[in-house]
Amino acid sequence: MTSFDSSPTLTAWRALLAVAVVFVMLATTGWTAVHHQRSGDSRALALAAWAKGSIAGQPLPDADTPPYKLAHFFATLTPAQRAHLADRYPLVVGNLNGAPVTTRYRANRRAIGQASAVERKRVHDTRLSASGRAEAQHRLDRFRSMLARDRHFLAFDPSGRGLAAEVFGDLDRARRISLVVPGVDTNLLTLERTGPKTNAAPVGMAKSLYAAERAASPGVRTAVIAWADYTTPVGIGMDAALGNLAERGAVRLDALVRALPGPAPVSLFCHSYGSVLCGVAADTLPRRVEDIAVAGSPGMRADNAGQLHTRARVWAMRDSGDWIADVPNLEFGGLGHGADPVDHGFGARVVSADGAVGHSGYFEPGTESLDNFAAIGVGAYASVSCAPADSTCNDGVYADSTA
Repeated sequence: MTSFDSSPTLTAWRALLAVAVVFVMLATTGWTAVHHQRSGDSRALALAAWAKGSIAGQPLPDADTPPYKLAHFFATLTPAQRAHLADRYPLVVGNLNGAPVTTRYRANRRAIGQASAVERKRVHDTRLSASGRAEAQHRLDRFRSMLARDRHFLAFDPSGRGLAAEVFGDLDRARRISLVVPGVDTNLLTLERTGPKTNAAPVGMAKSLYAAERAASPGVRTAVIAWADYTTPVGIGMDAALGNLAERGAVRLDALVRALPGPAPVSLFCHSYGSVLCGVAADTLPRRVEDIAVAGSPGMRADNAGQLHTRARVWAMRDSGDWIADVPNLEFGGLGHGADPVDHGFGARVVSADGAVGHSGYFEPGTESLDNFAAIGVGAYASVSCAPADSTCNDGVYADSTA
């Protein structure tokens, strides 16, 4: 627990203040809309079918089989057999850590097509309310966009609010891999945006980072994943002040990282509540995770970087206009996420976010925040610009040998 005055009364009042701030933010930051989840669980049905399936007379492995065993299973199949499984069980194969990347892409494209067909029928279903049909249209529009020929999804689940992970670049051949871990209100309908908020959504963040990494080091093959494959809090309410969803998401993040192809180093770029998840996951992530960079963080559920128990370099930034600075950094009875990562005492490498626009503007082109993320992502650590409060943030780190 973060150190406070020894008075229990004062500590309790600070906890109540944190709750009050959360609800003030809930009322003033535009996150108050109620999001209705859709009923049904398509993937549960798909998993049941997979459990009864077979290939070449042999039963299929359990879907929760460790990734290395699943990788061995798929390696024993012919290309035609892998394609058959992807086409017959797309919602399972598309989300199997251990299945070949290209097989997952194929499966998820098919799954998105099937989800589109479902929403197309719902758009014209007179049994639904007008708002229900409007939601179906929004989902249909999203799925049509996701079916564009040049898009590749490493995960997709249309159940409930929906989950997805999109890849930019050649994941199989990448020499550096970056994962963008977003925060609250991330779902299939908010996966991407158009207009001035393009780079505030997971897909826009990842595309912006991928372009910046290529510009920073054209000779390094990079891949960036927009990882919206965990259940995020809805709005800045109680779920956002607790760590339950971060703990569940951390398990999913660890499983994905362990199944990534090749030996390429991995950098995590964790925004807002996503930084809570990255903090929870830090001590279990494999050694290939070399960097954990957080932006607009409410805390990483640790008093200091040492408590993360990670060999990864921990980087932190916050824009001067980011409202997250007004949220008290404490942890009391599970409420709150601990110390502020940009505080000197936390021990992170604090980098400049100059040019970022508030809480959602860290991935905007032309900002030092994005340039610093790109430098970290390609391993060009000497190019990272430090925040004024930490002029030595890149001491002791050197450009990666692949850069």
